Amino acid sequence: MTLEILYEDSQYIAINKPAGLLVHRSPIDKYETEFAVQKLRDQISQHVHPVHRLDKPTSGVLLFAKDKTSLRLIRSLFDSTSTLPGDKAIYKTYIAVVRGYSPEDLEIDHPVKVRSDGADDSSSNNGDEAKPAKTSLHQIGKVEIPHCIETYPTSRYSLVELKPVTGRRHQLRYHMKHIRHPIIGDAKYGRGRHNRYFREHFDSDRLLLAATGLEFVHPTTEEWVKINAGIGDTFTSVLYTLGLHKAYETYLKEVRQHAPR
Repeated sequence: MTLEILYEDSQYIAINKPAGLLVHRSPIDKYETEFAVQKLRDQISQHVHPVHRLDKPTSGVLLFAKDKTSLRLIRSLFDSTSTLPGDKAIYKTYIAVVRGYSPEDLEIDHPVKVRSDGADDSSSNNGDEAKPAKTSLHQIGKVEIPHCIETYPTSRYSLVELKPVTGRRHQLRYHMKHIRHPIIGDAKYGRGRHNRYFREHFDSDRLLLAATGLEFVHPTTEEWVKINAGIGDTFTSVLYTLGLHKAYETYLKEVRQHAPR
C-alpha cells in the first residue's frame, strides 16, 4: 500500500492516513505489524516524526516533520493550551456521521480526563485530572431511514463538521457521546446496534470519522498552509447510500469559498 502524500516541503510532509493504520507502535495493539511512521519512512527513504496523532480507526490528514528541529518548531502550535479559537495558529477539521439529528451548530465545552501516564481517556477514574476540552459542531445534513434499529420505527443520522479547539485524546468521539450523538462505527463510545447495521447493510466496518482539513502558520516561512484530504471510498459510499452526498458536496463548495469557520 502506497500512502497518499497530500503536502510536502523541505521540513514537513502530510499523508492521508487510511482508517485502521496505527501512527506508530503501541502497547494497545502489540500484535500490529504496520505503522504509518515506518511505511512513510520506507516510501520516501527518510526518517519522519509524527507531529500529532490520529486514532487507529480515524482516517485523514496526518502531518510529519522530517527532522527533530522542525518537529520542535511546529509542536508549539499543536501543544497550545488555549481554549479560544482566536488564539489558535492551527485549525483541524473532521467529518463524521453520527446517530440522531444533531444540533445545527453547537459549542461543546466538556472536560476530558487525563490519566497519570499522560494519556487522555474520558472514561478513566480514580484521581484523574480533568482538562478543558472544546469542540465546535456544525451540521452539514441529516436523514431519516425507514428502519427500526433500536426503539423507534425509523432511524435518524446526521453528517457533521467537527472542529476541535483543544486536542485531547478521543476528544471528538467522547464529546459526541456526551451530547448523545455518538459517531457511527465507534466501538468504544458508540452504539453497537447502529454499528452492526452499518456493517451489515452498508458494508461499512470503519469509524465514520475523517480528518479532512489541517491549516496552520508554517513556523519557518510564516505562510498559511492548508492541507485537505478526502473521506475515502467506504465513507463516500455510505453518504451515497444514506442520501447525504449532495449535502456534503454543497458543504465542500462552501468550504472552498470561505475562510475557516
